[in-house]
Amino acid sequence: METMKKGAVFLVGAGPGDPELITAKGMMRLNDCDAVVYDSLSSDRLLALAPETAERIYVGKRAGRHSMKQEEINELLVRLGNEGKKVVRLKGGDPFVFGRGGEEIQALQAAEIPYETVPGVTSAVAVPESVGIPVTHRAMSRSFHVMTGHTLTEGETLPPDFPAFARLSGTLVFLMGLGNLHPIVEGLLEAGKPADLPAAVIENGTLPEERLVRGTLADIEEKAAEAGIKTPAIIVVGETAALDMSSTLRRPLDGIQVCVTGTESFSDRLIRSLTALGAKAENVCRLGLKSYSGGPEMRRAYGNLSSYSWAVFTSANGVRLFLEGLLAAGKDFRSLGHLKLAAVGRGTAQELRRWGFLADYVPDRYQVEDLAQGLTELADGGDRILIPRSRDGSHALNEALEAEGIPYDDIVLYEVTAEWRERERLAEILGQSQYLTFASGSGVNAFFDGLTEEERRGLDHIRIVCIGGVTARALEKRGRKADIVAETYNIPGMTAAVVKDAAISGNTREKR
Repeated sequence: METMKKGAVFLVGAGPGDPELITAKGMMRLNDCDAVVYDSLSSDRLLALAPETAERIYVGKRAGRHSMKQEEINELLVRLGNEGKKVVRLKGGDPFVFGRGGEEIQALQAAEIPYETVPGVTSAVAVPESVGIPVTHRAMSRSFHVMTGHTLTEGETLPPDFPAFARLSGTLVFLMGLGNLHPIVEGLLEAGKPADLPAAVIENGTLPEERLVRGTLADIEEKAAEAGIKTPAIIVVGETAALDMSSTLRRPLDGIQVCVTGTESFSDRLIRSLTALGAKAENVCRLGLKSYSGGPEMRRAYGNLSSYSWAVFTSANGVRLFLEGLLAAGKDFRSLGHLKLAAVGRGTAQELRRWGFLADYVPDRYQVEDLAQGLTELADGGDRILIPRSRDGSHALNEALEAEGIPYDDIVLYEVTAEWRERERLAEILGQSQYLTFASGSGVNAFFDGLTEEERRGLDHIRIVCIGGVTARALEKRGRKADIVAETYNIPGMTAAVVKDAAISGNTREKR
């Protein structure tokens, strides 16, 4: 994409919620942007498609909790465009289906900022389809009609044209209408719709916490209230609302909801692995990294590389941050030519290979204890080992080296931080899930440090999955035992562990 003097704004439809339903063109725009302006309905997995350096700006549009007015969003887009940035305005569904995309474009037009719209899958069709409701069906519904329910009431009244809308044949779809369910139902009945006409309300359609309530105009309000349905929700009225054409494809993790913790890269790969088998998975605690590669201890280590015979890496993040810091310190890879390199597992070894290095030692089992045992067999008192890693690294490696009298420098290269998105929904999401995963001891600590006492007690029902023994021990120190420990310490191993446990326990969840 050519560089533009004024920058440009791309209004990208993110689809109905499931990040896999974004278009290929939308993904391309996210891959090549300088800033992302997003709302509450945007998935972390979509935000992860943007470059690491891209600015991420949350404008928080959700019913009852608007953190930024529409006029302020318009001004923000204009400002970013005038700064010469390529901006993705990530909008739920389609930008022009009750998404106020037209208002944003008018502001861009007035400021002469170049723009492009990228259509998205609209929730008006995709959400009913996700739960098996077709909006059209031969001999039953030859049309469908969409109305926003958000502005239906004006002083306790329906808009003047509502009776004409209500008399339409086919399927009626109301977006953002849950708060006005009563006047909608009342207006439809007054317009002549029969009380036994099928109706449905769908909460969080296509998302892990998707819920469906079916009924008729006579009882849909009562049923939605009994189920505690909340926004965002879509109302569907018509004969097709009684149909159930939900997927009959059966996969091992159908009905399972998994809360994932970890870095963006790890979480995204684990989520893909789980969802491929039918699970609904999302990252509830994204782990960030605070690098100390430019700090005094690491600068000394870079200056004294000739004194080390081994460099030991316990994570792919450690590899990346160490090598980036090496270049930033004014050195290049020739300064590592004399070193032997050890990696805790395949993922860490693959990251080394990506940078052009082959690991000299990778243990058969991917955990720190096995790494420590192998190093004590390969090294001796004449060696000196450099261990650049996370602040919360396992002491097993240190203890093994000290027992053999092998000198080492264990240096804090980075620490793990927790990044919570829509923090207020954490208890709700955990309450709907069967599994919670941890891939590192530092991840355990970052997660539990961010919990309230009440939220910790709320974990009693959920089965916790750890990638290995070290992570399980970190969890135990926080007062909770792991329910499941993967037999192989990687993403396939964690996925297999969840599949095995779900099969044994019958741990499934029925949404409908």
